[in-house]
Amino acid sequence: MHYQCLIVDDEAELAKMTAEYFQMFDVTTAVAESAATCYEFFKDNTAELILLDINLGDGSGFSVCRKLREEYNLPILFISARQSDDDVLAALSIGGDDYIKKPYSLSVLLAKVKVNLKRVGELKAAQAAEKAAQGAAGTSDGAAKPGSADGSQGDSAGAMTLDPATMSVLRNGERIPLKAKEFALLSCLYEHRNTIVTKEVLFEEVWGDSFYGDGTLNVHIRKLREKLEDDPNAPKMIKTIWGTGYILEL
Repeated sequence: MHYQCLIVDDEAELAKMTAEYFQMFDVTTAVAESAATCYEFFKDNTAELILLDINLGDGSGFSVCRKLREEYNLPILFISARQSDDDVLAALSIGGDDYIKKPYSLSVLLAKVKVNLKRVGELKAAQAAEKAAQGAAGTSDGAAKPGSADGSQGDSAGAMTLDPATMSVLRNGERIPLKAKEFALLSCLYEHRNTIVTKEVLFEEVWGDSFYGDGTLNVHIRKLREKLEDDPNAPKMIKTIWGTGYILEL
């Protein structure tokens, strides 16, 4: 069975209450109360997004995130009572797309979930359009032709092609897979390439609101640099404009 959201949390009452609230707003939601139940869920079901607690009775949400990232590329939003910046950075560094601290507002949490689900839908639509375009090219030319998301390529640090169909980047002939938020962040920078993009714009376009800390953005920028730059410590493409934001120079 397919669900839009899977909540993995050993606080059973809170998880069920959250799921019931989501259902009221037409977000189909399932609950898994342990790491083992989460893994079992994916044997017969699918989900578009996961809300994942860190402290689970039979393991750590960090371990669950790492394991899921080996097979699935879907938004993972951590929900936890742990408040330290170290926990937030650890969660984002291992593949989390967001970190929501408990106690949370159900309405705010639902808004964040809907923003991410909207992006999943937009990505699927882009993938379908890409496949249709490739199919049309294959019919007329005898073979599908690869291309970027908007038909453009970068050139200052090697060719760069965004591929929404696979959520990856082609750079210097190498295909580099990205996580959902990394691809969304790079797409935003690419859309505004060679111009400064403020932090506020990035938070609004990538995360859906402007109420995130700099740590969230910094971690995702660092991950992009590690994947795309020859030397992440001396970036030539994704440059920091101190006190303002970032610029993708191509």
